[in-house]
Amino acid sequence: MNAQVQLKNRALAPKGSEEGTKPKQNGAALFIESLKKQNVEIIFGYPGGAVLPIYDALYQNPVKHILARHEQGAIHAAEGYARVSGKPGVVIATSGPGATNLVTGITDAMMDSLPLVVFTGQVATTVVGTDAFQEADIVGITQPITKHNYQVKNINDIPRIVKEAFHIASTGRKGPVLVDIPKDIANTIFESEVDDDAPINLPGYQPTLHPNFLQIQKAIKAIAESKQPLILAGAGILAADASAELTEFAEKQNIPVTNTLLGLGSINGEHELFLGMAGMHGTFTSNMAISNCDLLINIGARFDDRLTGNLSKFAQKAKIIHIDIDPAEIGKNVPTDIPIVADAKEALKALLKHSIEAPDTKLWHEYLSECLAEYPLWYDAKEPDTVYPQQAVELIHRITNGEAIITTDVGQHQMWTAQYYKFKNEHNWVTSGGLGTMGFGFPAAIGAQFAKPEQRVISIVGDAGFQMTSQELALLKEFNLPVKIVILNNSCLGMVRQWQETFYEERYSSSLMPVQPDFVKLAEAYGVKGYRINTIHEAEEILTEALLSDEPVLIDCRVKQLEVVNPMVAPGKGLDEMIGVKKG
Repeated sequence: MNAQVQLKNRALAPKGSEEGTKPKQNGAALFIESLKKQNVEIIFGYPGGAVLPIYDALYQNPVKHILARHEQGAIHAAEGYARVSGKPGVVIATSGPGATNLVTGITDAMMDSLPLVVFTGQVATTVVGTDAFQEADIVGITQPITKHNYQVKNINDIPRIVKEAFHIASTGRKGPVLVDIPKDIANTIFESEVDDDAPINLPGYQPTLHPNFLQIQKAIKAIAESKQPLILAGAGILAADASAELTEFAEKQNIPVTNTLLGLGSINGEHELFLGMAGMHGTFTSNMAISNCDLLINIGARFDDRLTGNLSKFAQKAKIIHIDIDPAEIGKNVPTDIPIVADAKEALKALLKHSIEAPDTKLWHEYLSECLAEYPLWYDAKEPDTVYPQQAVELIHRITNGEAIITTDVGQHQMWTAQYYKFKNEHNWVTSGGLGTMGFGFPAAIGAQFAKPEQRVISIVGDAGFQMTSQELALLKEFNLPVKIVILNNSCLGMVRQWQETFYEERYSSSLMPVQPDFVKLAEAYGVKGYRINTIHEAEEILTEALLSDEPVLIDCRVKQLEVVNPMVAPGKGLDEMIGVKKG
């Protein structure tokens, strides 16, 4: 090494880095060290001025970082990672617009109970409140849409805050936690010693995991006395890794099961006790089961409006058992007869421990079997050369044997996928439920593929939603991620158009999209292989070749534009008042 290089390296070395002296850390280095102690394997982010000290620390002390092409892509990728891995997704963005670009994803994670830890840069504490360049009160903005948030005001607090943030995000009802780090805090030299083994002390945060014994006894009595019981399984089953317990309980008591949208995969989609999804676009059988059951056992679902329809008409004949880890959800929308605050897995274990006299459900099962036979999901493929979107989803299911990880945006393609893809495994369904976020599906698939590199990940998206985050195609090429993108391309905002057809006398106001990019050429511009499907005769061969390949691909599947999702519960109607039901 020549003398000039030696002098340069010596000048750049931090004070105290001479031999025998422990180098001093700044706040950013301490932050990265704290992340490593939380076993963070991957970070999704986008740098900027306020987080440059953090990115410099990342350069010197690497953790795998994925540079998204937009902050929205970063946070949706983190959601996909969290959904299939169960670990918190980690995001870093700069102050101001970088932070505010995360707001949609944070809200999405809050609504769907996904564990995220989001780190935002902030302007220096000396200019906070002065409308400094790229300043935004992200703590104030995100207070209603996070489980908790922090702004670091003392460098000594960094290890404690990081540790608490991961604990809060991943326990109880999971959700997003935001930590705002001012730039001068990240630059400050840290000289103290921190006790990283100190226990977390959050007296006001003590989630209830184990069910109350007396409430379990009440549930057992209600189950034994019922004639027409039904289990409604929500995403809480998946968050608690309780699919095995759910299946065992349902089989032991011979109780049929329906899912919420986000609960799909909690029981095998081809299980004989599974009735399909319930709610606005649920199956006829599931919705009639809810309308006619005498006992509804809700495990890990929050009784949202897309599930219940008109609340005054919801499950009018049923006694309600509601098991949920979040006490705020119990009784919020639907009056509950037997509330059980607990983790879903622990509650099911408690029920399985007891000997319950199985209810006599013979007549109930006969009724539900008749419903399944007479009113199955349906569509009329009248045009012989046209690809119907339901056919495309059925083909994807057949080719992958129901074992792929599937991500979607929101809209018609989401509902068709929920109806026609029968999930065999838990943690394979990644979609935006409560917030209904367009642009979610594709970056979520990227995060899911990073979480499960050995699994096949397919993103079924609409042409409109895909265009909101299509720039993340760059990541497929950069990391050679074998994500498969299937665009169900109907050249319109499908669900908006369907509602305009059904409720607004076919006045298609700003819902048709006659000008579209050439998606195949767009994929090729990023170095990703593209396919186009125009007819049903092409579909099976192209989908098989594309989906079973080991490389990233995009499939532009041109589907019937005016197809609708059936059945449907119109706004203000009860679940037993579905439209679009056709006798089998």
